[in-house]
Amino acid sequence: MTETKELSWDDSVLPFQLERSDIRGRIARLGPVLEHILSRHDYPVPVSAVLAELTTLTALIGQTIKLRWKLSLQVRGNGAVRTIATDYYAPETEGGPARMRAWASFDADRLQLDRPGFDQIGQGYFAVLIDQGQGTTPYQGLTPLAGGSLAACAQTYFEQSEQLPTQFELTVGRSRLPGHHDEHWRAGGVMLQTLPASSHASADPEEENLKSADILQGAQSEDWNRATTLMSTVEDIELVDPTLPLPNLVYRLFHEDEPTSFDRQNLVFGCSCSADRVRGTLSIYSAKDIAHMTNADGIVTADCQFCGAHYEFDPQSLGFDATVDAKGKPLPHSDARESRAGL
Repeated sequence: MTETKELSWDDSVLPFQLERSDIRGRIARLGPVLEHILSRHDYPVPVSAVLAELTTLTALIGQTIKLRWKLSLQVRGNGAVRTIATDYYAPETEGGPARMRAWASFDADRLQLDRPGFDQIGQGYFAVLIDQGQGTTPYQGLTPLAGGSLAACAQTYFEQSEQLPTQFELTVGRSRLPGHHDEHWRAGGVMLQTLPASSHASADPEEENLKSADILQGAQSEDWNRATTLMSTVEDIELVDPTLPLPNLVYRLFHEDEPTSFDRQNLVFGCSCSADRVRGTLSIYSAKDIAHMTNADGIVTADCQFCGAHYEFDPQSLGFDATVDAKGKPLPHSDARESRAGL
């Protein structure tokens, strides 16, 4: 195999297919993008770690979907870690990067710093949401939290909701790169999925998930067992080492199955929030509600949970009832027209 030389394979997802096994896969490595997401919040280590796991799953799953707009993964529970959520936005141009963002909420008083984050989510659900954009109906699939990890929850979702036997290997943690003094969050993962026997001759990594009996049979086959066993031998350092090219790692793991690697998908941090979007969200509230949101300085503030952006608004320009002021008193006709125009 020809060595693929590249200075860094951070923040990318590589699709591949095992030609002899009717199995497709994805391998992802996250570095600066993950650090950027987590550094915008002062999360305790268990929260950062479980959010990093969900972000890695999102990168792997997002690249398998013929996505026109957004994939979201959400986990909600009744434990100390209440919510973790991630978004993956499809590239806006051919060959362009996909954008990712993530956030979490937790109860600091209940959180135990010496326990894994997943164990502190409690009872709840794992949700997959696919929104193909304007004019389409969003899809949502749910599965209960079980199996001891987010990867196990994702595997259950694919097997039950999509009838696609799937397996993941993930690693997350903080590490110090050679020549650097500070530790940074890094993550990596591999994803395998069976394909129907009829697709054996196809090398298209974007082929749609086909729901048929031969997929289930493939999961029980010798090929599937061998591939998942080989995947389980991947070492944590191999998944996060930025100097190890991802095609080389794929070949190292699966060379007996004649792997074919395709073009990598680059990842960047990206948030869709804006003043106009926040203003649109606030437009559902009445002037009386807006009055309750107005602070002592006479402004309404809002912060993006994902990126931390801070917005400030004149309360008279917000809400659906623009004929009254923030105290509920009628506005003069000219002021009412100006208020409506600001929505």
